[in-house]
Amino acid sequence: MLNPPDTAQAGRAIENEEFAMTDFHRIKRLPPYVFEQVNRIKAAARNGGADIVDLGMGNPDLPAPKHVIEKLVETAGKPRTDRYSASKGIGGLRRAQAAYYGRRFGVKLDPDKHVVATLGSKEGFANMAQAITAPGDVVLVPNPSYPIHAFGFLMAGGVIRSVPAEPNDAMFVALERAVMHSIPKPIALVTCYPANPTAYVASLDFYRELVAFAKKHELILLSDLAYAEVYFDDANPPPSVLQVPGAMDVTVEFTSMSKTFSMAGWRMGFAVGNERLLAALSRVKSYLDYGAYTPIQVAAAAALNGPDDCIREMRDVYKKRRDALVESFGKAGWEFDPPEASMFAWVKIPEPFRELGSLEFSKLLVEKASVAVAPGIGFGEHGDDYVRIAMVENEQRIRQAARNIRRFLETADKTLHNVVPLTARG
Repeated sequence: MLNPPDTAQAGRAIENEEFAMTDFHRIKRLPPYVFEQVNRIKAAARNGGADIVDLGMGNPDLPAPKHVIEKLVETAGKPRTDRYSASKGIGGLRRAQAAYYGRRFGVKLDPDKHVVATLGSKEGFANMAQAITAPGDVVLVPNPSYPIHAFGFLMAGGVIRSVPAEPNDAMFVALERAVMHSIPKPIALVTCYPANPTAYVASLDFYRELVAFAKKHELILLSDLAYAEVYFDDANPPPSVLQVPGAMDVTVEFTSMSKTFSMAGWRMGFAVGNERLLAALSRVKSYLDYGAYTPIQVAAAAALNGPDDCIREMRDVYKKRRDALVESFGKAGWEFDPPEASMFAWVKIPEPFRELGSLEFSKLLVEKASVAVAPGIGFGEHGDDYVRIAMVENEQRIRQAARNIRRFLETADKTLHNVVPLTARG
C-alpha cells in the first residue's frame, strides 16, 4: 500500500481554520463541518498517489439527459435569456413543476400561488428558515438528518430540538414529548423521506398522522422530498405529504432536479405547498437572488415535461449499484440490509471499530482501505455509530472498494492495535 497521507497536517489546517472563524456569531453556532475533515484527508491521500474509491458525497456521476442539455444549449447565449431571471422562477418552469405533481402524486397546484423555483432544495430550505424563524424559535428536526435541516434554522437564530428519524409510532411519542417540554412551543417540524442519510421511507398513512399532529399543535410542516424518484420497489413509489387532504394548510415540500435528472451542479429545486409560507419564501429570495440562469430554468422545464425514460434508467443504475454494494460488502464481512430508496446505504460501523466513532473510522477507511464514506456524526450525534455510503461509483469500483474493505477487516486486530486517534496525533 502507498504511504499514508499526512493526516496530522490536514487536521491542524482544519483546526486553524475553525479557530480563525470563532469571532463570528453565526459561525460560533455551527459545529465543525466534519465532512470537510474527511475531504481534506482524502485529498491528501490522492496527492500521495492513492486511488480513493469515493463513496462519501452524494454527488451524482450520471450524465444529465441529452434532451435537457440540448435545450440548455439552444437557449443560452441569447440577449433575452442571458439577462437577470425571475427569483420565483419563470412561468413555464413553475407550470411544469405543477404538472409533475399532478401526474406523479395527484396533487393539484396553482403554479402562481403554490410553486417557487429555488436554487436547489438545500438553498431553498435555508431561505425558508430565514423567512419563518425568529431568534429563539424552536424547530423539531430528525436526528440523524441532512445537515441543512438543522443548521439552516441555527443560522437563522432558531433552536433545534431533536426527534427520532424513523417514521414509526415511537417517533410520535417523542414528538408529543418534545412539544410538551419545549419552551417556547415549537413553530415547525422537519421531515425527509426517502431519508438522507438513513434511507427510511414513509407511507401515506404515516403522513396522515403527521399532518394531523402538525395541525393539532399548530406546527409548520417542512418536507424534504429530494429523493422522490430514487426508489427500488416499483409497486410502492414514495408518496408526497401533500397527497394528504388538508396538508396544504400547513406544509411546504422541497424537491430537487439534482438526483432525479442528475443535475446536481445546475442548482435547480422547488418549494411547493402553502401559499402564505411560499409568499414569505419568495419575499426573502427576492432580496437574495435573481433566480437560476434562465436557460437552466428552460432546460429544467424540458426535463419535467419530457419523457421519463431517463428517470427509469437512473433508477435502474442505482438499483444495480445497491445490489452490488450489499452483495460485495457482505462477502467482505460488512453486512447490512439493502436500502429501499435513495442513493445511500446507512451502515453500522463494524463492532471492533465502533468505539472510535464515525469520524475517526471514516478517516481510517481512507488511510487503510482507500475508501471514502461520510461519517454519521455529520448528520447528528445519534448517527455516530454509522457511516453513510453513497452509490456514486460504478459497480466495478464498488466491488473494488469491497475488496479493499475485506483486506482492511482481515487485518483488523493489527489495525486496531496501531490506531491512535487522529485528533491526538501531532
